[in-house]
Amino acid sequence: MIEGRAHSTMRVPGSSPDVTDPAPGRQRPRLQTWARETPRQVRFLAIGVVSGIASWFALVALVLSVAPVVTLPLLPRTARAVRRLAAFERRRTGGFLGTPIPSPAREPADDHADFAAVLTSPGIRRDTGWLTLQATLGTLTGLVGVGAPAGVVQNVVIAALWPVVPGSVTTLDAPVASWDDAGLALATAAGYGALGALLVPPLARWYARISAARLAPPKTSLVERLAEVTATRAAALEAHGTELRRIERNLHDGTQNRLVAVVMHLGMVERALHRDPESALPMVLTAQNAATEALGELREVVRSIYPPVLTDRGLSGAVAALVAHCAIDCTLDAGELPRAPAAVEAAAYFVVAEALTNAVKHSGARRISVALHAEGDLLTVEVTDDGRGGADDALGTGLVGIERRVAAFDGTTRLTSPRGGPTVLRAVIPLGV
Repeated sequence: MIEGRAHSTMRVPGSSPDVTDPAPGRQRPRLQTWARETPRQVRFLAIGVVSGIASWFALVALVLSVAPVVTLPLLPRTARAVRRLAAFERRRTGGFLGTPIPSPAREPADDHADFAAVLTSPGIRRDTGWLTLQATLGTLTGLVGVGAPAGVVQNVVIAALWPVVPGSVTTLDAPVASWDDAGLALATAAGYGALGALLVPPLARWYARISAARLAPPKTSLVERLAEVTATRAAALEAHGTELRRIERNLHDGTQNRLVAVVMHLGMVERALHRDPESALPMVLTAQNAATEALGELREVVRSIYPPVLTDRGLSGAVAALVAHCAIDCTLDAGELPRAPAAVEAAAYFVVAEALTNAVKHSGARRISVALHAEGDLLTVEVTDDGRGGADDALGTGLVGIERRVAAFDGTTRLTSPRGGPTVLRAVIPLGV
């Protein structure tokens, strides 16, 4: 009998597999995937509830900023909070889907932006549309994702503790006063678990795709972004070429001439040593002075490439040195600045240096203020003077060089200089390159 059973379970090589074979090798990965993904999906929907509540507050803040006219100046700050929330959801949803969601182009949604520019910003309008979606549908789907496991836990706890806490009711409002009622509570918990297992995975994936489609910039924006990146690359190449020409000019006109003078004086010293050795000493001193001047000019060229003060004192200390040596009364407001890549710090340093030089030469100002602030992944440099105003990059005052240097890092430059002043130069440079 035992042999017959053993024989009945044998499989002839090449024959079709037994249809009753549970195929544990295939089911085990499926169960492992489900056990790994379900908590991640529940967590995604649960955080969506918090994000949905925050979206409600942001929507109310937007309405309160726009409806009363007196609160319009608060709109840029509210818009910045909306864009931060949208950026957080882009990272979170992109991480859940495994596909990064591209960010829209930078727009003037900050404390210093004009509220009219914020109102007309297509990016703000798109983020506001997503905000409405997240506040409604995101909150509802999140409550479903949280409600299923919460229902399981609540009914199991009630079934286990009914002798200690008599009169407790299940999530279906059924009292638990006996072990039979406790069994019904456990059955209710099982129902919640089955409902969650069936609904949560597809619901999380569905809403993540909807949210990603709303958070991603439209295709036209992607084309515009590509054009912006192309223009930025061209500006970077132009800035690099201009910098190379400047360094070559400085080396050719200054250092090279000094070194040629050193060589000529050394030749004269050689001839003097053969004819009149005593007359060679003044020539040696002259050659030494020429070599010292050449070394000094070479150091200036090196400093113009990357000032050593940035390495020693950081951006705040380097700009403080510029402010201290400014010919006009100048103040510095520098917040807590993290160490940025050397190229970014050098760009910000030269923006301040060029702006101060322009103000001293052309503005007729009596007071200049410099502000440095880092927020998120952006470094903001602002130089303000109380001069006559009317600054124009077409007048050759160095503003074009500043714009190209900032654009090389995908940054933005904004100049406000009405007739009569004041002049405000504001550059925003990404900290990550």
